[in-house]
Amino acid sequence: MAEIFKDIIIGQYIPGKSPLHRLNPVVKIIFAVAYIAVLFLIDKPIPYFIFTLYTLTLVIISGINIKIILKGIRPMLWIFIFTAVLNVFMTPGETIWSVPVFSWSLKITKEGVYAGAMITVRLLYLITGTSLLTLTTSPLQLTDGIEKLLSPLKKIKVPASEIAMMMTIAIRFIPTLAEETDKIMKAQTARGADFQSGNIIKRAKAMVPLLVPLFISAFRRADELATAMEARCYVSGAKRTRMKETRFTFLDIRALIIFSVACAALIAAQHWIYL
Repeated sequence: MAEIFKDIIIGQYIPGKSPLHRLNPVVKIIFAVAYIAVLFLIDKPIPYFIFTLYTLTLVIISGINIKIILKGIRPMLWIFIFTAVLNVFMTPGETIWSVPVFSWSLKITKEGVYAGAMITVRLLYLITGTSLLTLTTSPLQLTDGIEKLLSPLKKIKVPASEIAMMMTIAIRFIPTLAEETDKIMKAQTARGADFQSGNIIKRAKAMVPLLVPLFISAFRRADELATAMEARCYVSGAKRTRMKETRFTFLDIRALIIFSVACAALIAAQHWIYL
């Protein structure tokens, strides 16, 4: 179980020189939002097949090893299974298998199997798409992109810079807290704690002692980060400059055109193809 926390890739950044790495962070954030929107708009086999090819193309272009992405999906397997089973048994429709349980019957429906498969695929692509965003964008670039997207809200006194910074810090510390959890689990295992044996309820109870040292570690890191920011003269609301300003390039324009065409093709396939 300890190794599972090490496999979390959301929030990690892998340096590279691929076209995805070189894209403007604003463009990549827009891509990620549109990617998620299109993912939840389609629900037919052929659009999903096209979306699969599109996702695989993004992974290849990113230059990220597919094994890294597959390892990042591993910690979510229990969520996939739980969601799929819930949809299979709870979705009403044409019964394909049933068994009586006390005063009611447990049924598997045709519509439930389809819904379970679709939601599992959606979660799989959701994790892959969001992971590609953080894997190819440094925390500094991500902050810059979020701040620029939120900059129109500054006119109504919304602290866009602070919101962008908080969102980026939260994403950045996901792998850090996962690594800290892994260390605590190993330390408690060395002292006789058992996280492997027993049913799922017993395992869940065994995880409770992790919470106290994990919260203490999180607050300590937050205090250290606040001290580091104060030492660098960070002032909330102050206007700051950047050493490297991000600008739109011809690569960003080409990417926007290609991505817009791909989204239009997927939506058209959803509405005009009946399979």
